[in-house]
Amino acid sequence: MPQPSDRLSRIRDLLTEAFDPVELEITDDSHKHAGHAGAAPGGETHYSVRITSAAFEGLSRVQTQRTIMMVLQSEFDSGLHALALNAKAA
Repeated sequence: MPQPSDRLSRIRDLLTEAFDPVELEITDDSHKHAGHAGAAPGGETHYSVRITSAAFEGLSRVQTQRTIMMVLQSEFDSGLHALALNAKAA
């Protein structure tokens, strides 16, 4: 199955597959960071994610964030610079 070409779709697919969230909201905030470190002319560098999933049950906030970051490592490796997370257990 080919990967979607836009980062937001790839993030959505990766998080959905890994965590089967009951809530998932992803916002591209790149325009707010134009000219800042890590910002790219084409955007797709800074995102906010709100996710609620039973997969986070029993995990600390740090464990939850690390788990999400690991799932998105390929995106960080390919230009994702910053991710603001709001994650909670369902």
